[in-house]
Amino acid sequence: MPFDNKKISAYEAMYEAQKIAYAPVIFQVVRALRDLGLLRLIEQAGKSGMTALALSKELELSTYGVETLLESGLSCNVVEYNHDASETYKKRVYFLSKIGYYILNDPMTRINMDFNHDVCYQGLGDLDKSIAEGQPSGLKVFGEQWSTIYEALPHLPEKAKNSWLAFDHFYSDSSYPLVLPTILRDHPDTIADIGTNTGNFAIFMAQNDPDIKITLIDLPDQLEIAVQNIATAGFSDRINAEAINLLDTDLNLPHGFDIYWMSQLLSCFGHDEIVNILNHVGDAMVGNSRLFIMETCWDRQQHEAAAYSLVNTSPYFTCMANGNSKMYHSEELLDCVAESGLEVVNIEDNLSICHSLFECRLHSE
Repeated sequence: MPFDNKKISAYEAMYEAQKIAYAPVIFQVVRALRDLGLLRLIEQAGKSGMTALALSKELELSTYGVETLLESGLSCNVVEYNHDASETYKKRVYFLSKIGYYILNDPMTRINMDFNHDVCYQGLGDLDKSIAEGQPSGLKVFGEQWSTIYEALPHLPEKAKNSWLAFDHFYSDSSYPLVLPTILRDHPDTIADIGTNTGNFAIFMAQNDPDIKITLIDLPDQLEIAVQNIATAGFSDRINAEAINLLDTDLNLPHGFDIYWMSQLLSCFGHDEIVNILNHVGDAMVGNSRLFIMETCWDRQQHEAAAYSLVNTSPYFTCMANGNSKMYHSEELLDCVAESGLEVVNIEDNLSICHSLFECRLHSE
């Protein structure tokens, strides 16, 4: 189970508390070390390392600024330095640490940092307000006209939009090949891709089954992106789109599809909203229909680093996305399915980075 209690001394607890107090500073320092090119140059220097003066000359930055970043980087073990007492601070040679290597080269770490900086960082200052009001109060940094980030997504600044999409695709797309055998097991003819986002799953399925027909379901603005991607991929003859707001009181989903698919969708809604959506999916299903829910549940992770990343993505939903959803514990998702009258018949865990696949059907009498 992630986050088991750890016994630490009072001094260790105090030090951990200071790390939390300075976490926003450290985040921005490390991002600057990465984006300004310091970490890359230090890596390229290898065992020779580099001094602050050499880095400042190479990057045309002030020595003061470079020293400030490097000294802070020492405190969080992103860089290391030689401990030769005979050397003055001006001749101090810096090297890349193991942590620094992952900051620089690990795709997941880069995508997580970009997402948190470009999408979340400014708005998270209003997290307390979001908790108090049940609204994504931080979203206003991108404009006052949207109630959820999903409506805003096509209109976000390019950097924020790209970081959001990179974050979403990184975690979902790598799971698609792993679930393909399960999805195609019963030779389905039709799939309803609910919350299609950019249409990547539909394109993947069309590439792997020449006969499958797919209907994309999402908000109107979001579907514009998906439909363009479908056309570019050459699958407009087999993939159509239906604009639907899943929160509409008169929600009416396409009826009688073989498969209803939701990837990283239910984490975008609150508990009662999930139950309502699943109720409507159940109304649309027929006897042999299957609902597949692919989600990232923090309690089902093999590694604590994955659970840590997931559970700390929840404040994004609170403050930026919608004000009432999160990365769910699987027990709560299972409760939602049960409350809707559907039945979970199988769960596959450890798909790609962090996904679980819940296979559901109409409740057997």
